[in-house]
Amino acid sequence: MPEASSSVDWKRNLAALWFAEFTAIFGFSFAFPFLSIFLSQDLGVHTGRDLDLWAAVSASVSGISMAIASPIWGILGDRFGRKPMLVRSMVGGAITVGLIFFAQNPTQLVILRLAQGATSGTVAAATALVAVETPRHRVGWALGVVTSAVALGGAIGPVVGGLAGAVFGLRLVFLGGGFLLLISTIPVFLIVKESERRIKEGPRPSSLAAIRDKPGLPRALAVLIGAQGLVTVVTSATQILVVLKLIELAAGSAAAAAGFSFGAQGVANSGSAVGYTRVTRRLGYVRTTAIASVLLGGAVALLILARSPVLVVVLVGFVGLFNGTVIPATAAMIGLETPVEAQSTVFGFNASSVAIGFAIGPLIAGGVAASASVDTAFGVSALLCLGLAGLLAFGAREPAR
Repeated sequence: MPEASSSVDWKRNLAALWFAEFTAIFGFSFAFPFLSIFLSQDLGVHTGRDLDLWAAVSASVSGISMAIASPIWGILGDRFGRKPMLVRSMVGGAITVGLIFFAQNPTQLVILRLAQGATSGTVAAATALVAVETPRHRVGWALGVVTSAVALGGAIGPVVGGLAGAVFGLRLVFLGGGFLLLISTIPVFLIVKESERRIKEGPRPSSLAAIRDKPGLPRALAVLIGAQGLVTVVTSATQILVVLKLIELAAGSAAAAAGFSFGAQGVANSGSAVGYTRVTRRLGYVRTTAIASVLLGGAVALLILARSPVLVVVLVGFVGLFNGTVIPATAAMIGLETPVEAQSTVFGFNASSVAIGFAIGPLIAGGVAASASVDTAFGVSALLCLGLAGLLAFGAREPAR
């Protein structure tokens, strides 16, 4: 694939996309960590089995619709450009998030979440744009920058959203989240440029051929894409379980406690995403991700023993620390393994895997919590982390640098 045209300043693009993605994720995380509380306090769902199931369904349906819609948006992105797809995802998210303000029952919430998954997907769109427009030797670093924006947005959003929910109510929090997503389109419109040559190319057939022609590459990429999906299962399951745990422990102050928990997770995630490369230089990518997965499982398992909101906040911070190593490290491995002409295609498949993980995680968490207990569901999530560690340790290969 040819380099971007001289009219495209990839560093300027990256700076604008960092701000845009930070604002978009801030808007999403401003509201969505509190779905369980919104269902309980605003939509009248009773605590217990009903709340567990509705929380799981409302959290997972967006992942299902996103997994189905992502390939379609990817085809349209190849035809019409990746910048329009990024704007589309932000506007779609803004509309569907803001409309939750008007939801009157759990069914309406689930429908809006389904629409949100089908129309949004800002991380996948931004990642594809960065991967294609950035010079090959800087792709790994640039994707780490995008990850830091996602992590910081996810860190600050829940804290502010939790406090705002406690003061103004969660309905206004969802409306505010939609407004933030609209704001995120401004730097994309004004600053981000896309190489026209890359828009008009039809790289899909040659991309698949480039992957097939390299010995062991299809298997290596399948392992890494599967690992990204599996760690997303754990992340999304743990998020909903933390909120359910805090409802049990903190009752009326659950929104604020959840906000601080996810804020701690995001800060730790961001720091880890920036600093994990120091570990990979010594241990390599495979050993780093496998060890981090084991430690992630340990932090999730310790949440079973937590009996105070403060301890939950601390442990969720450790979850973010280890999760913030696994996700960007495996994404960097994908970038290093993938031929330049196949970057967009492979990251498109990866986006579908992540979306499926977001769909499955809440279903596992809510199903196990409803049939057994929240603590049992934490135990299942911890076991999945050990499975992730095994997949990476025995299935992944060290990429060339």
